[in-house]
Amino acid sequence: MDPDETVRDDATWFDDLFAAHARAVHRYLVRRLPAGAADAEDLAADVLATAWRRRADVPRGAELPWLYRTAGFVLANHRRKARAIPVAVVPEVPDDVDPAVLALDDDRVRAVLAGLSPRDRRILLLVAWEGLDGEGLAEVLGVSRGGADAALSRARSRLRAAWDAGDAQADAG
Repeated sequence: MDPDETVRDDATWFDDLFAAHARAVHRYLVRRLPAGAADAEDLAADVLATAWRRRADVPRGAELPWLYRTAGFVLANHRRKARAIPVAVVPEVPDDVDPAVLALDDDRVRAVLAGLSPRDRRILLLVAWEGLDGEGLAEVLGVSRGGADAALSRARSRLRAAWDAGDAQADAG
């Protein structure tokens, strides 16, 4: 394959990647930045620029997880640059939160969410991840505000029950 063809194929791949995942990367960053932070667009552009530079390293078929991981690194770098930490504020003892425990908790949240109905999962994620309020949720669901509130209440109740069932199962096992 000649170099011009490779560049053309890479450009097509990147165009497809951008079209499929740019909004998701942007939303990921928006959810993790302080309210009103205007940096999400610039950080998303950094993530996508990294994907272009490292296109040979991006696993085909698992682009979005790779982009999310890269976004996490870009966000961490951004946070470190954004604020100076006086030496007096640096703790003497390192944080005792084990990343493995956080990963297990994340897996558990995913498992519990996966056990819910698609409608309940959608409702919970629209509120928790996308930040919709009652009116916005009602509009997306095509129901009244009262109907949206009731649907959210039921979804939260089923989430709580699924979480508690997981606790009971863990205690029994």
